[in-house]
Formats: sequence, C-alpha cells, structure tokens
Amino acid sequence: MACWSKEEIEIGDGTKVSAQMPIIVSASRSTDVPAFYADWFMERLKAGYVKWFNPFNGLPLYVGFRKTRLIVFWSKNPAPMLAHLDKLDGICPNYYFQFTLNDYDKERIEPRVPPIEKRIETFRKLSERVGRDRVVWRFDPLILADNISVGDLLGKVERLGDKIAKYTSRLVFSFIDIESYKKVGGNLRKGGVNAREFTPKEMSEIVQGIGKLAKGWGIVAATCGEIADLDQYGVEHNRCIDDRLIAKCFHHDAELMKFIGAQFVQGDMFGATDEECHDRWLVSDEVHAKLKDKGQRLSCGCIMSKDIGEYNTCPHLCHYCYANTNNATAMTNWKRHCECPHAETITGR
Repeated sequence: MACWSKEEIEIGDGTKVSAQMPIIVSASRSTDVPAFYADWFMERLKAGYVKWFNPFNGLPLYVGFRKTRLIVFWSKNPAPMLAHLDKLDGICPNYYFQFTLNDYDKERIEPRVPPIEKRIETFRKLSERVGRDRVVWRFDPLILADNISVGDLLGKVERLGDKIAKYTSRLVFSFIDIESYKKVGGNLRKGGVNAREFTPKEMSEIVQGIGKLAKGWGIVAATCGEIADLDQYGVEHNRCIDDRLIAKCFHHDAELMKFIGAQFVQGDMFGATDEECHDRWLVSDEVHAKLKDKGQRLSCGCIMSKDIGEYNTCPHLCHYCYANTNNATAMTNWKRHCECPHAETITGR
C-alpha cells in the first residue's frame, strides 16, 4: 500500500518525532469529527499535528498537516463546523463534506442525531456557504425492516430530495450489510429494529427508483462500496475521496492537481459556462489506479487519504454503526475527551 511521506516534527513538549505527512486528510470515517470534535480538530490544525492510535495494533502515530492540501469531512450533523469555516478557509481552504442525511426519526434508528428538519436546515446553510458541489448528500445505509418497506425507503428519499436536491449535486447510497457485519444486526435488534438483507429484486427496485428521482432533480446518483454495475439505471459507482470532484472544485491548487494527476483539457470554450470550464479538469484512470486506497474494500473507488479519527468515539450511537463496537466504550472515550479537550489525541489520552 502506498504510504505518505514522513518528516520530523516538534510536538507540544518540544520532543521531536517522526510524523506522516498526508496531502489528503479524512475527518473521519471512524467518528463524527464535525459534530463532536470540531473545536479539537481546529485546535490540532493550528498546532500542526495530531496523535493517532492504530486500531489494529494500538500503536501511536503522529500525523502532521504541513503538506495537507485537502480535508474531507464526514458527518451526520456538521452544524458545529459552521462557526469554524472562516478560520478553516485561512488554514486549509480546500475541503468538502460527506453529509449523511437519513430520515429514520420515526424508527429511532439514529436516536441521538438532531431532528430531521434541523439537519435539513444545516444542509442548506452549509451548501449556501461552501457551494452545492462541496456538500455530498448520503442516504446511507438503506435499511429494510419489519416497519420499513422498499416503498417507505423510496418515500423517505423522495421527501428529503425534494427539500435539499438544489443544495447538492450528488446523492450517494448503500445497502445495509448485515451478513458481513454480524454485530450490526445484533445492535439493530437491541435497538428494537428487526432489519434484514435486501433481495436482488428489492435492490433493483430501489436503484431504479433512486435513479429516476435523481434524474428528476438533476443530480448524480451513486452507490458506495457496492459491487454491481448499475449504469443502466443511471447510477454510478461513487468515489467518496473523489479525485474527479477534487479536480472540479479545487483546480486552482496546482500542488493538489499534480498529486491527483489532473489536467485541463483544451477545447473551444467560447461561450462556455463556469460549470463547463470546471468539468474540463480531468483525471486519468492510470493515476487513479495508483492512488486507489488499498485499505478500503475492493469495490471502493476512493483515492488514498489519512483518517485522523478513532473507532469507539462517536456519541451518536446509531444502531447500525460499524465504527462503535461498544456504546459504553464510545461514551467513556467521549467523556475523557470532554475532560481533556486540548489533548493531542481525540480521546484525551
């Protein structure tokens, strides 16, 4: 697997340590940094580094931000980040949001997220602040249960899309995978949700429905981590850490464009719109293959990034969460963070 370069940095106590220097930072697949750790993250950006623990061997690692050109945020509630965007623009102006906006309020599957209308308002504010291309709507995961049918799901997606489609250019979705993540099924049952896998027929119905809705809204529909090719339904494979989106939104950054191998394709641009000019920045399949994140699933289209979050740290406590293996541990870690909010690590260690 390709790795980031390493350099020696000086940490808070004056000690010099070796640190990874990622160009792209993910914040974070492992927890909701914008919702719960926004202040801490901004403080660490200013400090220039973060201390991170490897989830597989427990060893500490330092991550420096001196070479960072892009941050990708993942959140169900990025409202706390809104107050930091002016400062963020001055430190690292290249960033976008993966905003998971589901509607499971009635079923209480995401019991600790804000009410749906409040999250819709946050979505609107964020989009108006940074631009619709930089706020990716995720309805993720799609869940079937005793009280949620295919028709119910499509209705939820449609009602949300009617309110927020003009504030985004992309809808990303995936199907819940209970077989591969046994603990997810158990946690859903503990939460009173009798979920089950989708049949191929139900998947086809959902994909066709979402593809049709997205076309009507004028946005792109894409699946996250799904193997099947769904082009015939107008649904593509997504890249969450997306070199195509990066080239479109941040082509003014020559260093970032060099890293992803983006080039401007010349042509007759007389009378071209800004959107058409932006879409002239293209990435090659060859460079994309070299940058593919080997740490993700085979069907994942993401290019490499460094995630600075940690598992068992998200207080949302969603019943389907794969990042929290134990809710009590997650809350213990959150409380430790609150007691030591200025620590080098997200958990206050």
